[in-house]
Amino acid sequence: MPRLARENTLPSFQLALDVGADGLELDVHTTADGVVVVHHDPDVAAGPRIDALALGELRRHEAAPGVPIPTLEELCTLVQGRATLFVELKGAAVERAVLDVLAGYDGPVALHSFDHAMIRRTARLSSERRLGILYDDAPVGVAREMAETGALDVWPHWKLVTEELVAEVHEAGGRVIPWTVNDPSTAQALASLGVDGLCGDDVRIL
Repeated sequence: MPRLARENTLPSFQLALDVGADGLELDVHTTADGVVVVHHDPDVAAGPRIDALALGELRRHEAAPGVPIPTLEELCTLVQGRATLFVELKGAAVERAVLDVLAGYDGPVALHSFDHAMIRRTARLSSERRLGILYDDAPVGVAREMAETGALDVWPHWKLVTEELVAEVHEAGGRVIPWTVNDPSTAQALASLGVDGLCGDDVRIL
């Protein structure tokens, strides 16, 4: 719930759960000592890159005043299967570390990325996890890309969603989950096109 609390923090995720979110979208990177942490950008607000800091050093940097940058394991402990974790793979070669953390988690999970090559690598590492590909430009050859990466979820920016795109993804056995949807009229228009989920900053709007 980034409109009420800093994104990618435990308080924000808890607020989303409290108002009935059935999925939580998050971003992950790894620290210098291999710990998967939940953070949007590759560096912290003060400047250092996350992958250059050990977890102990990272803990000196807060996501918001009094709010630490959480680990993926801490988020799993908070959620405990109450919502699907939609994990965006961002950090370099983060996929193996993420799969290792999630190996001990029983709740529903799906992994996605703008880096489609990373999704292909993830598919080779694990055939069990649901995978997705993100788009911020008009998708071309989506069904082919789904087949090549092993992805079943397609995440386009909401402005890129068309009836034809939804039909192509559904024909390939996948789901369309637009981002970032922050007003009711857009949500209703997308729902009328048959999308399978909506990702936004405030669950109450949806």
